[in-house]
Amino acid sequence: MPRGGSLTKLAYYSTVQHKVAKVRSFDHTAKETEGDPLYEISVQEEITARLHFIKFENTYIETCLDFIKDHLVNTETKVIKATGGGAYKFKELIEKKLRLKVDKEDEMTCLIKGCNFVLRNIPHEAFVYAKHADSEFRFQNTHPDIFPYLLINIGSGVSIVKVESEDKFERIGGSSIGGGTFWGLGALLTKTKRFDELLQLASRGQHSSVDMLVKDIYGGAYSSLGLTGDLIASSFGKSATTDKEFSKEDMAKSLLHMISNDIGQLACLYARLHNLSRVYFGGFFIRGHPVTMHTITYSINFFTKGEVQALFLRHEGYLGAIGAFLKGAEEDNPNQYSWGENYAGSSGLMSVSPDLNPMQRARSGTFDMLEMDRLERQLVNLPLLQDPSSYVPDTVDLTEDALAREYWLSCFEDALDGVVKRAVASQPDLPQAAERAEKFRQKYLHKLQTLRHQPFAYGSLTVRSLLDTREHCLNEFNFPDPYSKVKQKENDVALKYFQKVVMSLEKLSWEQRQFALVKGLLAGNVFDWGAKAISDVLESDPEFGFEEAKRQLQERPWLVDCYNEWLERLKGPPHKCALFFVDNSGIDIILGVFPFVRELLCRGTEVVLASNSGPALNDVTNSELQILTERIAAMDSVIQTALKEDKLTLVQSGSSSPCLDLSRLDKALATVVLERHTDLVVIEGMGRAIHTNYYAMLNCESLKLAVIKNSWLAERLGGKIFSVVFKYEVPFKSQELKQ
Repeated sequence: MPRGGSLTKLAYYSTVQHKVAKVRSFDHTAKETEGDPLYEISVQEEITARLHFIKFENTYIETCLDFIKDHLVNTETKVIKATGGGAYKFKELIEKKLRLKVDKEDEMTCLIKGCNFVLRNIPHEAFVYAKHADSEFRFQNTHPDIFPYLLINIGSGVSIVKVESEDKFERIGGSSIGGGTFWGLGALLTKTKRFDELLQLASRGQHSSVDMLVKDIYGGAYSSLGLTGDLIASSFGKSATTDKEFSKEDMAKSLLHMISNDIGQLACLYARLHNLSRVYFGGFFIRGHPVTMHTITYSINFFTKGEVQALFLRHEGYLGAIGAFLKGAEEDNPNQYSWGENYAGSSGLMSVSPDLNPMQRARSGTFDMLEMDRLERQLVNLPLLQDPSSYVPDTVDLTEDALAREYWLSCFEDALDGVVKRAVASQPDLPQAAERAEKFRQKYLHKLQTLRHQPFAYGSLTVRSLLDTREHCLNEFNFPDPYSKVKQKENDVALKYFQKVVMSLEKLSWEQRQFALVKGLLAGNVFDWGAKAISDVLESDPEFGFEEAKRQLQERPWLVDCYNEWLERLKGPPHKCALFFVDNSGIDIILGVFPFVRELLCRGTEVVLASNSGPALNDVTNSELQILTERIAAMDSVIQTALKEDKLTLVQSGSSSPCLDLSRLDKALATVVLERHTDLVVIEGMGRAIHTNYYAMLNCESLKLAVIKNSWLAERLGGKIFSVVFKYEVPFKSQELKQ
């Protein structure tokens, strides 16, 4: 529990009990009767670990401690970890209220541990601040290797720390001129005691009224030295020679520039001295305030001539709390797990206006919480990514594209009634389903409204983050798999047609069959309950089937059409191993994907089918796919033999999203990919191949295919609804080898 500036931050660990949908295969040894479901769906309780990080105003420390007390039920905790000045100031109060011993932890160690944790576990944690750009927050990709970096912690003074690894860091410098100097001198100059008020004054001031500029001395620029006329020659220089009163605003602005420029120059000198390009800024001086982030950014840009960027952190205010918690949990080693931000419980980043009373923010319960869920699987990069450090999963950043942002926010809002209806229908026998669904609606609607005003609240705003936030909110109100019964029914129906589809394919010539397989794959991908245009059709016309979907597809040439190149490649030697990221249940996986996979197996290509670890919309999950594959193997000798000979492998992706982040995949999947010498990746569906990964560069051949089931998106891409994307890509090196 660190205390910095006027805020106390606390971290606590809890176990969260929530419902999960499990599928279990029926015993099919007994004679089946027509209409028997394929598998059983049960909803079970599961316990997962969650980390909570909360900020409180120091004035409300008693409320804060009451809050902790309420959340320490059934815990073995006997000690509370504390860091920062508050560890001394509130030690007695904490021990008395909570009846726990307070252990003081080293502040810098906690800070570094916290920084490493957020950089490793939260995509888009770091950002560049650009005051006058369309998008003031530009989120950075987290490099797979976060080390080494420089951390400039601006508290009362300044500490400059070089971090080389998880446990190796060194304070290489610092300064006594920091946030405390700004606060102290500012109070003397303006008689303003509150830090936030000082910043508000500074944001309205004109520093040139107080500072002496180059042009005040030379009448213009000093060209021979490359100094522009507007450059500050002397901070507060005019106050010695001008006989007039200066406004509080102008003095606060001059002071802010003086201290920021000093810190900026120091940071640049240390970065150059130690040859470091990643420089993160934190501490209560920053605290997400646009005015301080802008002055620091300007200073760094000036002194390095744009070579080094000032990086800030979304969860900068929590670093000490996270580190103190990690120190206390070392026996369990939280770093051996992967963690994911729970968008339903986290409040996000706000562009804080300094004149907003911080307590109004805290009372609103909106911008002062971070929740991290422990993931069952350790997540790593797909080993086949060409350059993991430059990989961006998302195709469009909605923080930068205002038109697209407005469309998708409205689109998700319009779809909300359907999602609520589906959630209630999935739990006809469970109490309060309608009430919980209504709470889900309010929560998600509130998130959408927040994102309208602060698109950068959770990092880059994308279609993926909107989908994931919706899934997190559904889980929060115990709707783990609203489409479970829909999937079960569609899987049952599709299985009945599998052999018929295979037989009709086998009657075709080789070349006709290759096209029919691709067309089948695309037609299957039409069956997506996540696309409103399709869910409306499926709701109103349950008979809409595989053949109807084929007829709806765009005629060739497709919107993106690499089919001829793919056909030529198939005339060559077989691929060694294909990794296939699958999409929807029912017709998609059974009548689209499996015949395609069967053909690859017949060619002598091993196949790895990667499916979601947890439910999202009507996407097939790994546990469902295991059962489907068993049933298909029972009717098809090719699939059965491939399973027996380990030529067909099923793995989970580690994801519970309708989209796909290739930098956060199950470690077991990455191992299989390497062991099998995978040389083809197939990514199917709008979520995985269009909203994400459309521009992903891989070290091997790839197929990205989808049917565009959204009119607005189709038009944006230059097509119409049901336009086809069939993108076959060969990495540059492979092309060179062929020549």
